[in-house]
Amino acid sequence: MKIAFIGLGNMGGGMAANLAKAGHDVRAFDLSEAALAHARDAGCTDFSSAREAVEGVDAVVSMLPNGAIVDKVYTDEVIGHAPAGALLIDCSTIDIATARKVIDAAQASGYEMVDAPVSGGIAAANGGTLTFMVGGTDSAFARAEKVLDPMAKAVIRAGDAGAGQVAKMCNNMLLACHMIGTCEALKLAERNGLAMDKFHEISSKSTGYCWSLNDYTPAPGVGAASPADNGYAGGFAVALMLKDLRLAMDAAERSGAKVDLGSKAAEIYEAADAAGLGGKDFGAIFETL
Repeated sequence: MKIAFIGLGNMGGGMAANLAKAGHDVRAFDLSEAALAHARDAGCTDFSSAREAVEGVDAVVSMLPNGAIVDKVYTDEVIGHAPAGALLIDCSTIDIATARKVIDAAQASGYEMVDAPVSGGIAAANGGTLTFMVGGTDSAFARAEKVLDPMAKAVIRAGDAGAGQVAKMCNNMLLACHMIGTCEALKLAERNGLAMDKFHEISSKSTGYCWSLNDYTPAPGVGAASPADNGYAGGFAVALMLKDLRLAMDAAERSGAKVDLGSKAAEIYEAADAAGLGGKDFGAIFETL
């Protein structure tokens, strides 16, 4: 297929490269020349604007920083410029209302569109092992699955438009709570005379099992390899986790949901970001203990 890819940052760059590796004709656009150069090296063709990139394509995939940018890019550069039969796929993590607004606008102009945020981080984006949570019609999902497959270990339809964003928001709120609890438990064990590696050995085979403990251990030199073993460089940044938690808190307020642990997690990540940890992996909460 001929696929336009808009947004070639830490996540989008690897995703576009995997589409090119799978044999698709990838037409890439980003505001960063360095990102465009990386895309060229990965087999993509670069363009000077999103509007040019979407001309004549079968599908458009985007990975952008926030809802305002998603809205602007699709309103100004994609809708009405991509062919009427093109499938539109936004993989950004944004607020539910904006996701639904953009999809409604696309559908009103005759396009099929899904929201398809991802789980897995930079390593999974580079390795083609992301999990996609997709919101949209059955028809749009069936088409999107074929586009997303080279970038994925799993592509799951969450429901109608916006459902992908709901799934991502809830998943990452849960992940934030798990990570904070994992960091606190490891440090509590150490402070009370139990070696962290021994606690990891025990809890990872007990009811304390969770991804943050077993597969992404946040204590340096303990358990599974993670950014903790590299000074918390790379991985999923504190600032990005905070962004997702803010989206969750906004949704909770709008819907009247009670999320006491999620709210406390947001406070903890707010403090970590304010302390200068925003660029470090979200497991760096361990350093604050």
